[in-house]
Amino acid sequence: METSDLRIALISGNYNYVRDGANQALNRLVEYLLRQGAQVRVYSPTTETPAFEPQGDLVSLPSLAIPGRAEYRVSTGVNRRIRGDLAAFNPNVVHVAAPDIGCHRAVTWARKQGLPVLASVHTRFETYFRYYNMAWLEPVVVAMLRRFYRRCDALVAPSDSFAQVLRDQRMNYDIDIWSRGVDREMFHPGLRDMAWRRSLGIGDDEVVVGFHSRLVMEKGLDVFSDTIDQLRRRGVVHRTLIVGDGPARPWLEARLPDAVFAGFMSGKDLGKAVASMDVLFFPSTTETFGNVSLEAMACGLPVVAAAATGSQNLVDNGRSGRLIRPGAVHQFAEALQAYVADPALRRAHGQAGEKRSEAFSWDQINQVVADTYIRLIRQKGAARSG
Repeated sequence: METSDLRIALISGNYNYVRDGANQALNRLVEYLLRQGAQVRVYSPTTETPAFEPQGDLVSLPSLAIPGRAEYRVSTGVNRRIRGDLAAFNPNVVHVAAPDIGCHRAVTWARKQGLPVLASVHTRFETYFRYYNMAWLEPVVVAMLRRFYRRCDALVAPSDSFAQVLRDQRMNYDIDIWSRGVDREMFHPGLRDMAWRRSLGIGDDEVVVGFHSRLVMEKGLDVFSDTIDQLRRRGVVHRTLIVGDGPARPWLEARLPDAVFAGFMSGKDLGKAVASMDVLFFPSTTETFGNVSLEAMACGLPVVAAAATGSQNLVDNGRSGRLIRPGAVHQFAEALQAYVADPALRRAHGQAGEKRSEAFSWDQINQVVADTYIRLIRQKGAARSG
C-alpha cells in the first residue's frame, strides 16, 4: 500500500477557525498528504470568520460556542448528514484530533465500519483546569481521556516526553511520534529587523526578552509576569516584547504596563518579530511539543523554557537555552538575567539552537503519520482475515 492509496477522514475540534499550533500542524499534514496523492476529507466546527483558509475539503460539524471562551466551539456530535457524508467518502482510515463529542461519535462510527482509528494528541487538556481554579477536576478528565484514547487503535504524540506521559497515564500503548517542523523561510536569523524594533520604541542596544503565543492563561502568563517583575526588582535592564493576542491580553497589559505588545502576527511578519528578540522566555507547561521554542531556535535565539513536555525535547539545557522547573520564578529570572548580561552567551546558545532546528523537516515528519495510517490499515486487514 502507498500513501496515494489512502482515503483519510480527519475529524477535528478546530481546523481553521482559530489559529493555533495544533490546527496549523493538521493543515500542513493535509497539504502534504494531498501532495502525495492521498484523498482527505476534513470534518470540523466552522465559523463565518475563519482565521485562515483550510487545506483540503472541509465539512462543517454541528457545534456550540464554549461558555466563557466563545472564540472556541465544541462539536455536538456526528448527525445523519455527517454519517452520510462519511459513508459517501468511504475512507480506509479515520483520524481524530480532539477528545470531544464529535470525535467520540466518529470513533464509534469507524468501529462499526471496521475501520482503523488513529488519534493525534495535541495538548495536555487535563492541565488546563489548573489555570481556572478547578484542579480538582484533573483526575476525572484523565479518566475521560483514557476512555477515549483506548478506543483508538493507536496514537501519535508530538514528542517523546509527551508520549511517555501518555504511556504512564495508560492512555494507549501504541504511540508513534508525530513531531513538528519549522518553516525555515519564515523563521531564520536574517529576518531580524532593527528598524521594526525602533518603531516600537526599542533601542538598538536594549536586550529584548520576548514571548510569542496566544494570550491565554494556560500558556503560563502568571509565571511569565511574575518573572518579569522579578527582573525589574533585581534591576536587570531589558525590554519585554509580547507577540500575540487572546482573551488574557487585557489582564497581561494591566500586569505588565511597561511591556511592548505587538499584537497578533503571522507569516514572515511573525518571523521578523521573533528574530528581532534577543531571548525567548516561554514558561508554559501545557505544550506537547513546543512549536514556539523551535521557531525561536530557528531564528538563532536562546530559549528559557519550563522543563516540561515539549520544550525539554528541543532545548539542550546549558547549550541552547535553559530548562527550569515549572513555576520556579526565581530560577527563571536567574536564567534570563544571565542572558541579558552576556551577549556572547546569547550568541553561542542561539547558534546551537539554530543548528538543532535544522533537523526538523515537515515532509519527513508528516510521512510518519502516513506510514502509521498504512500500518494500521494492514493490521486491521490482517486481523479480519485471521
